[in-house]
Amino acid sequence: MKIWAHRGASAEAPENTLAAFSRAMDAQVHGIELDVYAIDGERFVFHDRYLERLTATPGRLKDLSQQQIRELRVFGQQAIPTLREALMHINGRCHVNIELKGDVPSPELLSDIDYALANTQFELTQILVSSFNHHWLQRLKHRRPEVNIGALTTCCPLDYCAFASRLSAVAAHIDVDFVTQELVDDGHRRNLEVYVFTVDEQHDIEELHAMGVDGIFTNNPVFAQNILKGLSPRGNEPLYHYR
Repeated sequence: MKIWAHRGASAEAPENTLAAFSRAMDAQVHGIELDVYAIDGERFVFHDRYLERLTATPGRLKDLSQQQIRELRVFGQQAIPTLREALMHINGRCHVNIELKGDVPSPELLSDIDYALANTQFELTQILVSSFNHHWLQRLKHRRPEVNIGALTTCCPLDYCAFASRLSAVAAHIDVDFVTQELVDDGHRRNLEVYVFTVDEQHDIEELHAMGVDGIFTNNPVFAQNILKGLSPRGNEPLYHYR
């Protein structure tokens, strides 16, 4: 089962920062998931629409300028990276899942991906673009069919993973609260990878592995790896939990 570091190793370092990405790579994860908004002509790696939780600053991310965003610090420690900075830092050492949290214009996103392909060790097969907004994914796929996409859902649809197949996605990303064996099996019949988010508890990790899930997004990749290896989790429990 593949381990995706959710916003980097975000149980160990401030989420969606270069420090969290470094900790994830140290853990030799399959991939890193990061979140992207397009703001003031730039693509920034950040999860929340509002700034308070992560930066102790009032207001919305989208109302700031590039310069104002660059002055912020996540948990008072780490700068908010751009997508290019994140991709340059990771440098193809693992896969990357770029989750579109806002409406990132496809030409801008593709310019960052192309820049990484030209200037780092990344191969296109290592890059996966995902979103809950399937219209954005469809738009991207129409512009660049060879880009791999993953479709997210927080439900168990009546037609299971058909939503991902319709988009020509390579993966269906399912909320841990709604994953079922029938959904996993349907995804596999459609030649889809089935990934589950966000998974930090031992029983969930073990159960999903037994169900044949292809990968999980976790805040604490070392903890998850130890569970899969059959090692005692003692001393490796997640520091905190959030979705």
